Amino acid sequence: MKITTSLENIQSFGGLNFVSAEFDQLNLPEMIARHLGQRPSQAKFSYSDMVRNMWSVLFSGGDCAEDLQTNLKNEFLHIQDLNVCSPDTVLRLQKSLALGKEIHIGKSGSVNEFSKHPKLNALNLDLLLQSKTLCPNQSYDLDFDHQFIPCEKYDSKKGYKMKQGYFPGVASIGKHIVYVENRNGNSNVKFKQAETLQDTYDLLKSQNIQIDRSRMDCGSFTKEIIKTVQANSERFYIRAQRCGELSNKIKNVQQWQTVKIGLFDVEVCSIEYTPFGGKKTYRYVISREKNHTGQTDAFFGDAFTYRAIATNDLASTDKEIIEYYNQRGTSERIFDQMNNDFGWKNLPFSFLEENTVYMILTAMCRNFYLMLLEKLSKKIPFVKPYFRLKKFIFRFVTVPFKWIRRARQRILKLFTKKPYHLLV
Repeated sequence: MKITTSLENIQSFGGLNFVSAEFDQLNLPEMIARHLGQRPSQAKFSYSDMVRNMWSVLFSGGDCAEDLQTNLKNEFLHIQDLNVCSPDTVLRLQKSLALGKEIHIGKSGSVNEFSKHPKLNALNLDLLLQSKTLCPNQSYDLDFDHQFIPCEKYDSKKGYKMKQGYFPGVASIGKHIVYVENRNGNSNVKFKQAETLQDTYDLLKSQNIQIDRSRMDCGSFTKEIIKTVQANSERFYIRAQRCGELSNKIKNVQQWQTVKIGLFDVEVCSIEYTPFGGKKTYRYVISREKNHTGQTDAFFGDAFTYRAIATNDLASTDKEIIEYYNQRGTSERIFDQMNNDFGWKNLPFSFLEENTVYMILTAMCRNFYLMLLEKLSKKIPFVKPYFRLKKFIFRFVTVPFKWIRRARQRILKLFTKKPYHLLV
């Protein structure tokens, strides 16, 4: 094996030039300044610079701000319009955006810490509108869910999984995150969730985004939450928790219809039920299927697993409602991508409110990434709209490049056979 070297100034991440250009094309610097304000005139870096540096680290396979100095600085100095910050600057500017956390005492005396950030959530929504991912005066479906994120932080609390961590709530429309609220790991998902949802709906309404259907799991099954959801969306679908009275009513059902849900035969029916000892009656879509163990349920006297969905949708069939509810898997994929691709598994700060800033900015990065994928996949054949971030970095971002000057023009020279020229 023979080795030869060259002093020619060639860099590795040529695709980042296109990412940076899209950042400007969406007018993100102006948008960020409008929502977060201008820094002092003597400041060398803006909030926009901080965000662009932070996102560029993720788009080049880095996972912490320190990569800016130790691994990526020389590469980033050659990226168009990227004003390279130090790791300390990126982290310090994020900390400066943190808002004070709210402390609420539960009925049992538990201390619940909440971290909200209206400005950053409004900025994220503005990004979705600017890119025409969402459009005013149109109706969308909203999903809401919580996920426990294990982390050993100074103020993290032990959650239901008996680990230290945080318990953020995330609202999404389709594949895109529209609202993030962070809370500490010991907080019950139902505690003040109605207020969280009202904040979400109010933000969407402020931009004339209408909600047709809201879909949530049993962590949202309370009287107060259902009242809030029904007041702000046309239809809702919430996994119901079983109680003795409901179980007795299900046990008395005589007629079940067998339908195909995915690959499985499932028996379904609808009943009317009034939950929470109130006066409001809802439709409950009940499904049952043979359990995997064959063990007989002591109450029902059969070997079925029963599930119920509470809804105010009286027009759709049982099968349609179950199939629609089962599409909630999209929200699970969102958490998977945020944890493994966009940094939620490695939160950088010691305090809840500071990590909230990081979580919302990285949620924005994922929204930006999905827009970019959609746009690029329509122009070049080697990028697909379903790529995970790692594959996108390997297929698109990692391409040798250098800037050359010719006839008073600055030209991006890529060392590849891939048709990047289709993007011009």
